[in-house]
Amino acid sequence: MTSAPAPAPEPAEPKPGLVFDDPLDQQSSDDTDRGWGDRPRSDGDSAADLKRFLDEKPPHHI
Repeated sequence: MTSAPAPAPEPAEPKPGLVFDDPLDQQSSDDTDRGWGDRPRSDGDSAADLKRFLDEKPPHHI
């Protein structure tokens, strides 16, 4: 019996190279003041204060 030659394996994708940069040199998304009280102030608007309180209330304080 003559068998057909096996197809040549396709070359595997190259593995990403190792990066030896210092990760502490890069700023992460949580390393900024963004999201920490950056909402516009509304002086004297109790409805806005209540909404902010309810939005920021931890889930265990229901």
